[in-house]
Amino acid sequence: MDKLQGKLLISSGGLFDPNFRHTVVLIGSHDEQGAVGVILNRPLETTVAETVPALAGLVAPGESLFQGGPVAPAEAVLLAQVSVGGLLDVPVFDGIGFLTGDVPAEAADNIRRARVFLGHAGWGPGQLEAELEAGSWIVEPARPDDVFSADPGALWGTVLKRKGPRYAAMARIPFDPRVN
Repeated sequence: MDKLQGKLLISSGGLFDPNFRHTVVLIGSHDEQGAVGVILNRPLETTVAETVPALAGLVAPGESLFQGGPVAPAEAVLLAQVSVGGLLDVPVFDGIGFLTGDVPAEAADNIRRARVFLGHAGWGPGQLEAELEAGSWIVEPARPDDVFSADPGALWGTVLKRKGPRYAAMARIPFDPRVN
């Protein structure tokens, strides 16, 4: 089994599950027990300060809250890039990872940028592998600018286009094919 930690899962044009249609998921952990990640491209119409004020000081002022996935949708998940190694509770790649529980002052002082998500995406043993085999997901190495995209609503199309002409055509598939 190839480990997918630090990879993006890009939903294929044929994935119609509304939880994951046109999504880009960063995989934070992947092993024989399953996989966990967050959806990077679903900003909500509320800010971190309005909804999770305890974390507002860790993100840019006015930062949107994101829908991280359908699992535990009321729980806040903090994804951060830190400037000093060893501070992340769940390191993913290139100084990017998850901070859990109370964020120690040393970690908070070394956050370069962060996003807060409500909920996460999760797969049980073998579930993600079956979805990959069925063609539901396209895998791409994650880049820091994907994780903290200035235009998260366009991330699905941006990452598909980066993969080349075959995938660039898929990026034009509308969210609702009936409006095509």
